[in-house]
Amino acid sequence: MAENKAENILEISHLEFSFRTYGGVVKSVRDVSFNLRQGEILGIVGESGCGKSVTCSCILKLNPEPPGFFGKDSSIKYKGEEIVTKTNREMRRIRGAEIGFIFQDPMTSLNPTMTVGKQIEEVFVGRGVTGAEAKRRALEILTLVGINEPERRYKQYPHELSGGMKQRVVIAIAMVAKPSIIIADEPTTSLDVTIEAQILDLLKELRDKIGTSIILITHDLGVIAKMCDRVLVMYGGRIAERGTVDQIFYETAHPYTAGLMRSIATLDTAKDEKLVPIDGTPPDLFAPPPGCPFAARCEYAMKVCYERPPKETQLAPEHRCCCWLLHEKAPKVDLRRGRGEGQA
Repeated sequence: MAENKAENILEISHLEFSFRTYGGVVKSVRDVSFNLRQGEILGIVGESGCGKSVTCSCILKLNPEPPGFFGKDSSIKYKGEEIVTKTNREMRRIRGAEIGFIFQDPMTSLNPTMTVGKQIEEVFVGRGVTGAEAKRRALEILTLVGINEPERRYKQYPHELSGGMKQRVVIAIAMVAKPSIIIADEPTTSLDVTIEAQILDLLKELRDKIGTSIILITHDLGVIAKMCDRVLVMYGGRIAERGTVDQIFYETAHPYTAGLMRSIATLDTAKDEKLVPIDGTPPDLFAPPPGCPFAARCEYAMKVCYERPPKETQLAPEHRCCCWLLHEKAPKVDLRRGRGEGQA
């Protein structure tokens, strides 16, 4: 686990990112602030459309501008350098070399017309690395990510590889320049459980060997439990709850986080026991609600939840939550049991 006193390598504050569309402005990320420490694995969890991927794409300015645009107070500082104001040309120095990105689907993120070796070596283009050195490092990273016969794979095209091997190549591309940060967007989607376990072990091993910080985007709480030091729970473009893995799992403070917990099977779940879904749909980000974004789906919602957004309450040095239930005048509820002790 990462040390709490570790230096922040990434500091994000008041991040807002929206998209102009024919139907109006989609407010995808709304006032998100967090930091990433040296050598830690930070998990971002939430259902589809909550803003996880857009938030992390902002770090490398991968969202198209236009139609996308940052809010006026948005700040993303990498090693003290402001990212938001950088040009595309300036970002090329950071992408791949300083911050690597493992995309969700290796089938679409690899170029079918280029060999595996050439795609890995692309990271070094324009960086003063000789062809021989680029090839040596490409073969080295292929070995490191557990690909057998690296010389042979180096010359192959993506269609000649299995799904698990393609994902390893995507990880190799992200890791070859030994970046300070790796952003992994659902890195095990569509892989079988055996390959998933290997990929996750590989990411952890690379963190331990190279000291890379990792942001892991997922909707799988099992992956979060296995991999992460700290967790951000996102909903409706905001951070609903944040804390260490133990705090999120065992001291759950937000009804949405509790709902996620109840919707997954555990080793204790009986064969005939039904999982409890979270009823309703996510908020419309064309016109976000004025209050808590989860209010319409929350069994504990009070009048104030619909009218005003809750402020973040600090429960412990690492544990914070945005929920009106934490207000001193709110009824007491037991989120672990899923029922209230007062009138909500």
